[in-house]
Amino acid sequence: MPLLKYYLWIAPHLLQLGIAVVMLRRQLARLFPWFFAYTCFEVAEFFLLFSSHVFHIGNVSYFSFYAATAVVSTILRFGVILEILRELTSSYVVLAQVLKPFFRWATIGLLIAALALAVYAGGNRSNHSWFVMNMLDRTVLILQTGLLASLFLFSRYLTLSWRNQVFGIALGLGIYATVELLTAAISSQAGFWHAELLDYVSMSAYHCSVLIWIFYLLRREPVRSEDVHNFPAQHEVEAWNEELDRLLHR
Repeated sequence: MPLLKYYLWIAPHLLQLGIAVVMLRRQLARLFPWFFAYTCFEVAEFFLLFSSHVFHIGNVSYFSFYAATAVVSTILRFGVILEILRELTSSYVVLAQVLKPFFRWATIGLLIAALALAVYAGGNRSNHSWFVMNMLDRTVLILQTGLLASLFLFSRYLTLSWRNQVFGIALGLGIYATVELLTAAISSQAGFWHAELLDYVSMSAYHCSVLIWIFYLLRREPVRSEDVHNFPAQHEVEAWNEELDRLLHR
C-alpha cells in the first residue's frame, strides 16, 4: 500500500509536468491560460508537500501548507471553469451575454444550497480543524460539480464535440470534482481517521483525470466546420444567437 500511495501521489504530477511542456510547445498556454496556471501550480504544490512529507516538518505545518495550497488550487479550478465557459460561447457573442448571467445566478444558487447542505448535514466532529476543512471542501465541490454539470448540459447545444480539447479539460475536471465530492461526503461521516483510506480513491481519480488531459492535449484539435454531424446543431445555435441579438436591439 505505501508503494501504491507514493505512485498515485508522484506519477500524476510528473505527467502534469509533461502537460505543461506540451502546452508551451503547442502554444496552448495562450489558449488555456487558467488551465496552464492550474497545471503548473499543482506541480509546484506537489514538490512543496512532498518535500514537507519527506523531511518530516510535522503534522501541524504540513496541514497549514495543505490548507493554503488547497485554497489557491480551488481558485484556479474556478478559473478553469470560467475559461471553459468562455471557449464554449466564444463564437456566439449575444448568446454569451445571456448565458453569463445565467451561470452567475446558478453559482449563487449552488453556493446557497452547498452551504446549507454542508451545515445541516453535520458530520464527525472529533477533529474540529479537519471538520471545518471538510465542510468548506464539500461546499466548494458542490459548487464546482454543479457548474460543470451545467456546462456539459449546454455543450450539446453549443456544438462542443467530445473530440474537442475543451471537452477533455472539462471531462477530466468533472470526474475529479465528482469523486472528490463523494469521498468528502463519506469522509464527513466516517471521520478524520478514515480519511487516509479515501485518499487512495481521490488520488486514483486525479490520476485518471490527468491521463484524460494528456490524451486530449496530445491529439490534434478537430476543426468544427469539418464535423458534418454538428451542422444542424450549429445552425440552431446560430439562429438562437441571431434571435437574441434581434430581441436585445429591439
